[in-house]
Amino acid sequence: MGTCAHLSTWIAAEAKQRFSAAASHLGLSESALLRRLVLQLLAGATEAPASLAAPDRARDARITVRLVHEDRALLRERAAARAMPASTYVSALVRAHLRSLTPLPDRELSALKAMTAELAALGRSLTTTAGLPRGPDQGSGPTREDVFAIVRACEALRDHTRGLIKANLLSWQQGHTDEIR
Repeated sequence: MGTCAHLSTWIAAEAKQRFSAAASHLGLSESALLRRLVLQLLAGATEAPASLAAPDRARDARITVRLVHEDRALLRERAAARAMPASTYVSALVRAHLRSLTPLPDRELSALKAMTAELAALGRSLTTTAGLPRGPDQGSGPTREDVFAIVRACEALRDHTRGLIKANLLSWQQGHTDEIR
């Protein structure tokens, strides 16, 4: 018979009762009946019948993964840090790994877009500060305080971006987030 492997599934309670009754009626255990049905299906078909083919919709493609307690805790922590459900986080990790993508959740992408808009505004301010020609109704030029305000805004934006990048990189590493400094 060769190497054996375990096969199991979840079905509705009513279907399970009917299956048990059918196995009993045939004088078989549930396991023996299931084995017989699977072997009959495989012996009679070189391809899975169309009615048994996997659905095309990606959301129907489910995978069950067993994790040890510590890994489940890490998963919940990492997902919560990204404001994502754990299943979405795992899906993003798998997709990123399979397609060699750099995962960037929506919240972080929105933050980067906001920073990009802020940089554009700062660029416009710097153009004005650089003393490019102004209209007749504008003042003579920026004050020293104006220039320092722009510099402080640029530094704050740089620090915020640096923090976002560090948090993104650390969140994909192993171990608890409080262990990473």
